[in-house]
Amino acid sequence: MKFPGNLGDLMSQFQQMQQGMTQVREDLKHKEVEASVGGGMVKVKMNGAHEVIAITIEKEVVNPDDVSMLQDLIKSAVNEASRKSQELLKEELSKITGGLPIPGFNV
Repeated sequence: MKFPGNLGDLMSQFQQMQQGMTQVREDLKHKEVEASVGGGMVKVKMNGAHEVIAITIEKEVVNPDDVSMLQDLIKSAVNEASRKSQELLKEELSKITGGLPIPGFNV
């Protein structure tokens, strides 16, 4: 379908932006962020697609009498890694969109 004048240019630009955003999402699968809590006792690596890559737990924090502390540290590390991953996504997408909010790609 061919659009007249500026509307055709706008549609073309939108399609290019959409392809760029799809490529950014794919590229983010290969970029990693890391969060560390408890003075480095628990670390979580996550990619830009919000997938957990690795969890590292120092043996000193593993206490069978205080499982809830370990659970809280893991939860905090995962949440922080998720926040960093979302920031990475936001930064990469803003390069394509110029900061415009695009439905389906908002973070």
